[in-house]
This record gives sequence, C-alpha cells and structure tokens, in this order.
Amino acid sequence: MKFIVSSTYLLKQLQVLGGVINSSNTLPILDNFLFDIDNNALTVSASDLETTMSSTLDIESDSKGSVAIPARLLLDTLKTFPEQPLTFTVEENNTVEISSNHGKYALAYADGAEFPKAVALEDPSSTTIAGHILATAISKTIFAAGNDDLRPVMSGVFFQFSTDNLTFVATDAHKLVKYTREDVSASQVAEFIMPKKPLTLLKGILSASEENVTIDYNDSNAKFTFENTVLICRLIDGKYPNYEAVIPKENPNKLSIDRTQFLNSVKRVSIFSNKTTHQIRLKIAGAELNISAEDIDYSNKAEERLTCDYQGDDMQIGFNSRFLTEMLNNLSATDVQLEMSMPNRAGILTPIDGLDEGEHVTMLVMPVMLNS
Repeated sequence: MKFIVSSTYLLKQLQVLGGVINSSNTLPILDNFLFDIDNNALTVSASDLETTMSSTLDIESDSKGSVAIPARLLLDTLKTFPEQPLTFTVEENNTVEISSNHGKYALAYADGAEFPKAVALEDPSSTTIAGHILATAISKTIFAAGNDDLRPVMSGVFFQFSTDNLTFVATDAHKLVKYTREDVSASQVAEFIMPKKPLTLLKGILSASEENVTIDYNDSNAKFTFENTVLICRLIDGKYPNYEAVIPKENPNKLSIDRTQFLNSVKRVSIFSNKTTHQIRLKIAGAELNISAEDIDYSNKAEERLTCDYQGDDMQIGFNSRFLTEMLNNLSATDVQLEMSMPNRAGILTPIDGLDEGEHVTMLVMPVMLNS
C-alpha cells in the first residue's frame, strides 16, 4: 500500500483533527490517526470515543486499505518539513515508511481494523446553517457554559431549533447567554445539548468559513458535515433547565453606556476587589454610574465615575466582576444596555448596535449580595 501527498496539505488537516485526541487515552489505539485509503482519496480520522472527526484528502495512489499511525510522532515529523511531496509506503514488517526529498523515516503502525468505528446516525433530522453563523453562535455562548460534572446538562450548549429561528443557550447558574438567529430556521422543532469539546473544534475550523454546515441529529448523536470534513459526537443526555423562567420580564431600570469604557472601568476597579468574591458595586443615580470595589482584608479600594444614560430609580447592585468582564468582552457592540429590576434580581446585558439583521443576544448575570 502506497500513496503520495503534499506535506503542508497533510499537516494542515492533521492539526485540525489532532484537537480531538486526548492527552491520555484509555485505549492505546486512540493515540493514532486512522488512515483509510481508497485510490485517490485518503480519509483521516481521529477519535476519543465521544467525538470522531474525519477529513478526506486528495492523494496520488492506486491502493486500498487502512492503517493507524501514531498521531504525536507523525505531527512532530510533519511540522519540520518544508512544502514537498511525501511518499508513504506501508511495509510488511508493521512499519510505515515516509520518504521525503532528503531522507526516510519509519513509524510502527497498528491495524486499522482496531480503530473504533464512527456511529451511524439512525433516522436523523437535518438542518443547514452557514459556517460563520454557527461559529459566531458557538463563540457567543460557549464561555457561559458550566464546568460542573455534577450538572452535566449545564456543561454544554443547548441547541433549540424551530421553524422560525435557531436559538443557542449556555448557562452555569451564575450567568446565562441566549443567542438567537431569526434569519435561519429548521424544518422541524428539535432540541439537544452539545458538549463543549466538539463545539470548540467547530468554532476554530468554521470561524472564517463561507461553507454551509449540515447538522444531522437524533436523540443521542449529532453529525456536522462541511467541505471535506465530518464531525460526529455524542450528545449530553438530560433535560435542559427552563432558562426562560429565570430571565426577568419586567426591568424598569435601564442603563446605556459605551461598552469599551464600561469594560475598562470594571477591569481596573476589579483589581482592588476581594480575591474570592470578585465583587464590584454599581451605584446609579441620574446620569452618573459609580463603580467601586473594596478588599477590606488588605485595605484596598477603588472607585470610578462614568457618565451614562439611565432611566429608572436610583439603585445599588453588586456583581461578580469576572462574569461582567467576560460578557462585555464577548460583545462586539459600541454601546450596551444593562436592564435591572431589583438588587437581588438578575441584570440583563444586551448590545445596542453591531448586530446583523435577525441576530439577537441576551446575556443575564446574577447579582451578588452587597455588604452594606
């Protein structure tokens, strides 16, 4: 079995697939890439049992067969080559020989038949979405997903498809992000919870992509197909919490402010906050926003005054500065609006501008109790 492929072309594809492979695997075969050759098409796959990703590459070959090649060793070798054709020859003595312009390199391989097969989706539903829209939806929500193993449903992003729109939600019980696209819809209603790892991989690949992504899904798995790549992953099992119930409907107090100015102010003041609570205090009266923080243990405190556009009653509310910073960082608007009802109810952060037609972002941040 023998094939010829460009070194940089192969490396580029393998680096993407390498993101699937865990640093420590229970099955040794998962430390390998599966190379499946069918004449001029080479399909390379990587898996961690939960997520399997494969790419199809054009090669020169007239062979058929499959081998599993050690991923780390192959990547480290390919990174050192300038652009050139490489010839891979699978020898009888259980080694793959790579021939370059300057030398030969032999790697031990495993039998391709040992590599776990990707799940075939039975009776899936399907939706097509532009790659860059999916990448935006992931990057706008994934940072708000939780890391709590005891609540696995909150450690992923909730996909909610309907015939009117697509909605993506993530929460860790302290902050929540809901991202909706009304310019895209599905043929039928569906909802499922996607784990973080495959989403992070998709976000990286699709961020600059003009390609359409086809999403096939059933109750247990989802499959993303685009260009020459297929990603199949197991979904998180369970019922997503009723997020609509926690979004306060009546928020009479509305604060509008320049996002960058607000973000920089929060960042500066939070340096002086308590290192365990990260608490900052917003005091709003008239057109003035006062941001302050204090760490009583070390006698550190800071205070800044900003002008803002505010409608509502004078109020004081406390937030965890890390959550507020993350959210403001994640918005691309020039101006943002913070809507509040009471100091013990969640604040709602929304961008005032910078959104596409049919695009909506709602961010919710829980307050922290202020020590009077």
